[in-house]
Amino acid sequence: MWRDLAALCLGGLLVAAFAPFDQGWLAAPLMALLFVLLQQAPSAGRAARLGYAFGLGLLGLGVFWLRISIGQFGGIPPGLGVLITLLFILAVALFFALAGALAWWLGAGRGRRFFMLVAAPLAWLLVELLRARLLTGFPWLSLGYSQIDLPLAGLAPLLGVFGVGLAVSLSAGLLNLWRAWWALPALALLWAGAAGLGRLDWTRPRGEPLPVALVQGNIPQREKWLPSRFAPTLAAYRRLSDSVPGARLLVWPETAIPAFDDQVRERVLDPLDRAMRARGADLLTGIVARRPDGRYHNAMLALGVSGRQAYYKHHLVPFGEYLPLRPLLQPALDFLSIPMSNFSPGGGPGRTLYLAGWRVGVDICYEDAFGDELIRALPRAAFLINASNDAWFGDSLAPHQHLQIARMRALETGRWLLRATNTGISALIGPHGRVRRRAPQFREAVLAGEIQPMQGATPYVRWGDAPLGAGALLLVLWLLIAGYRRRAFHTQGA
Repeated sequence: MWRDLAALCLGGLLVAAFAPFDQGWLAAPLMALLFVLLQQAPSAGRAARLGYAFGLGLLGLGVFWLRISIGQFGGIPPGLGVLITLLFILAVALFFALAGALAWWLGAGRGRRFFMLVAAPLAWLLVELLRARLLTGFPWLSLGYSQIDLPLAGLAPLLGVFGVGLAVSLSAGLLNLWRAWWALPALALLWAGAAGLGRLDWTRPRGEPLPVALVQGNIPQREKWLPSRFAPTLAAYRRLSDSVPGARLLVWPETAIPAFDDQVRERVLDPLDRAMRARGADLLTGIVARRPDGRYHNAMLALGVSGRQAYYKHHLVPFGEYLPLRPLLQPALDFLSIPMSNFSPGGGPGRTLYLAGWRVGVDICYEDAFGDELIRALPRAAFLINASNDAWFGDSLAPHQHLQIARMRALETGRWLLRATNTGISALIGPHGRVRRRAPQFREAVLAGEIQPMQGATPYVRWGDAPLGAGALLLVLWLLIAGYRRRAFHTQGA
């Protein structure tokens, strides 16, 4: 029992490695202690229990903020929101149970060194890749994000966030082998090599700097969709935008205009389009786009000198923007009187918009957690835009964690990333993942500055997660074959 409690505490402590605490140096030692527990487990089932306890600790403290969007703003009783959040955490923690069992199974009978440097890191990598994809994916708090300000982040342009996470796992294994003469030098070499790679410029500037402005309206979530607040909301965004006449590109957040586009085309969108053309600029704003057949999309609409264009969010949030398994789950939701959005997905990742003279990669809110989808807009896109509404999560860890995720996307791609949010944290992020300017939370703000369009492609943009995934699967296949041959040899010898 004490081992389960220890694993639970290790998972909870790992939350401190992520934003807003930013104690990324904790990640490798905490993972090292977990690997010791897993390696000493008497069975795969026992290792799965330890992994599950670790996942409960990490998710229970790290993403408990989900209750805010579900209970406070989701239209259901707060107590039920907490219950749904707990059920979600209990379910996602199963991935960590799988990691524990897989690490034990891969390392069984192969010795401590093999377990620490191959079995455990390999299991963690495979399960993080799986967690990012299965059932639409939930890659939040992937291990690599904790290193965004540390030397291992230098691996991100080559191997992405999961490659950085693999380096953390290898570091943990080397820490456990510190008595071997080569372990600490190997650890130092890993970190020094990553730091050296982090100094490389994988992309290069193209053209002149571009004046931009991000407008943070700070509209409370409870008031956002009230009809009485529509005119004041629009007036606030217009006023803030007029304060930066020199910007050639203005970005408003996700659903900054809280209406269907066909409802406000003549009285809002057309005047905005004319105003942007008159000042020689483009505006990208969030809105809900409705089609003639009744389907609607979470959209970013471009107005101004470059012409009207739209990006439709394609990676929707399950249970937030659409209901999976609707025939099975809808009766229960109707019984509980739980409201449910029913957005339709866009045409897929990779679409770019042409804004202020440049091709731009656009994503909405949660989509920036999926780096392998975001890179499909590259290398065509000269910079990236993420529009979000983190007001759904109140004053919690979520907006800080989300900014950390956006920083990793900028680092992976070697592109500037413009992050426009409703209540914060809006930010201008440079191509090395560093925040150049940021707006305070829960205040009206205009974040104006110049960004540099970029060209070229990092290795991660060219290959995505494919090399890591393929390499990991091939290694598992080799271990399976080697294990089968070893068993066959011992059977014949007997």
